[in-house]
Amino acid sequence: MKSDRLRIDATSTDEEVRASVTEWVTEHVPQAWRDAAPDGRWAIREVRPRRDYEAWYPTFAASGLAVATWPVEYGGLGLSPANAQVAEAILAPLNLGRLNPLGLHNTAPALFAHGSEEQRLRFLPPMVANRERWCQMFSEPGAGSDLASLAMRAERDGDEWVLTGQKVWSTWAHESEFAICLARTDPTVPKRRGITYFLVDLSSPGVQVRPLRHIGGEIDFNEVWLTEVRVPDFHRVGAAGDGWRVAASTLAGERQMVAGAGSGGVDRIGGGGIEDLLKRTKDTGVGPVERDRLMRLYCEEMVRTWTNERVRATVKTGETPGPAASIGKVHQGQLNQALQLAATDMLGMASVAWYRSDRAEGKDLLETWAAGMPHAAKGMLRSRANTIEGGTTEVNKNVIGEKVLGLPREPDPCHDMAWQDVPR
Repeated sequence: MKSDRLRIDATSTDEEVRASVTEWVTEHVPQAWRDAAPDGRWAIREVRPRRDYEAWYPTFAASGLAVATWPVEYGGLGLSPANAQVAEAILAPLNLGRLNPLGLHNTAPALFAHGSEEQRLRFLPPMVANRERWCQMFSEPGAGSDLASLAMRAERDGDEWVLTGQKVWSTWAHESEFAICLARTDPTVPKRRGITYFLVDLSSPGVQVRPLRHIGGEIDFNEVWLTEVRVPDFHRVGAAGDGWRVAASTLAGERQMVAGAGSGGVDRIGGGGIEDLLKRTKDTGVGPVERDRLMRLYCEEMVRTWTNERVRATVKTGETPGPAASIGKVHQGQLNQALQLAATDMLGMASVAWYRSDRAEGKDLLETWAAGMPHAAKGMLRSRANTIEGGTTEVNKNVIGEKVLGLPREPDPCHDMAWQDVPR
């Protein structure tokens, strides 16, 4: 990491943190971004194209502020949770979203909880700097909601493992350098006990990534094939056969991220929030029915905010988000779909009737069609995945029932059977 890291730590006072972060913002954040901050994140995005933010981001990472509570050796500042909150309050208006969210929120929790010190030193600093981007390869065509039934196999060969199989719905795999991957290393034991957690270099021979395009034209998800891909044993996290327990750290972080509870996480996948809708009504006006709808959504948004604050408070005490993060995930997915549908309704016929006559060279028909799509319509279409990605609503309701409410597990006659003997 660069030497221009902020010189604050867990012993710094709130005033020292506030002064240091404010000085850093003045010196390193472009003036145009700071000027746009009072008008909200959409105003910032108008003056800050994505490519400009990615080019500037190493400056943010080098400061240590992107992961302020992480130890210095991993790219953070070692701040206490309370001091990190002081720093974040100054940064929040600037909308400095953390890049590489699947690394920071999915991979890092597993490395902190189950990885070796050598693994943390190798993988965390470049993850923070966004030099090595991460994706997640868990789901398979026959193992989605029932993830533990996954069939990708991994066989030991000296100091390496040989992985073969298929993964699907791997977000941003086409843009990533590494992936976290679950594979079956022992088919003779019950399904949850024969899984191992690996870190896979996607540039390895035998890796094939095929993008899957959304109805709105974007590419987020991918299919990934691994054909005799060699992975060094150093890239195994946790003990062989203990991958299901290691994956629990990743899945809890994923639910927290998708629910919007993670600092700089994926706060709202698909469109804007209730604030954007309310701002729009100041210009267009709404009738009593629409006003009632918006206020109901506003109340739901406040419930979401408070739920996420409770999860964040739990994390700041040193605990993991745990099954309680599933509450926020279930609520967020359904709420965001309702918000984006309201946005398209307010837009009226413009949300379904648009036309773009030109066809950009090298673009296929779907890309051309999507290019003219209003932001509200694109957000509504993208939000349909919210109740599936990051763990389906149905699965998360099971987690809530069993782990939060203490209800009995659903009967499973195959629970204790060896994976290889389970009927398929």
